[in-house]
Amino acid sequence: MDALIAEFRAGQPDAIRALYRHYAKPIATVARAVAGNDQAAIDDIVQQTFTKAWQAAASFDPQRELAPWLYSIARRTAIDYVRRERRPTRGDHAPEVDVAVPPVSLEQTWEAYELRRAMQALPDEEREVVHLSHLLGLTHPEIADRLNVPVGTVKSRSHRALNRLAGSLAHLDRRQPPQRPGNHRGPPDVFLSREQP
Repeated sequence: MDALIAEFRAGQPDAIRALYRHYAKPIATVARAVAGNDQAAIDDIVQQTFTKAWQAAASFDPQRELAPWLYSIARRTAIDYVRRERRPTRGDHAPEVDVAVPPVSLEQTWEAYELRRAMQALPDEEREVVHLSHLLGLTHPEIADRLNVPVGTVKSRSHRALNRLAGSLAHLDRRQPPQRPGNHRGPPDVFLSREQP
């Protein structure tokens, strides 16, 4: 990832395409939280987010985590988009439109996306134990009864699952606060595909 970020900061078109493929879905989640389920709006917000990120790439501090920086851009872009779309068209001094942003933070949106992705990567039997234990609150003996397996099997599946999740989600503990992008450059030469995030 370090090499990719260096290429991104240097303005390499392949780097922004790679980042688009990696981050388009979670950025779409941020856009949906602000703009609702209008897919055309979500697509536009994702495109604008990557254009702004491209323009600010040289200012990105490589010592920070890239994802929160991108999501911060996405959130501001989504709010601006919704305000622009809802603003009355008559008169040069239309009042500012208040955008109701859900009380869920950017970090919570990102963490929820990462947790879902890590859970989906678990083997089915481990995912089921985590779901029953941590989401439904069942004890190991209750899970064993429900699944018709020994308690020891439940414990070993739970242990393996939690170790996998800890490894998959370790980067969330090291995440730095989002950095505000600055120093915009001109428009990019690269055109991002309109693939569905």
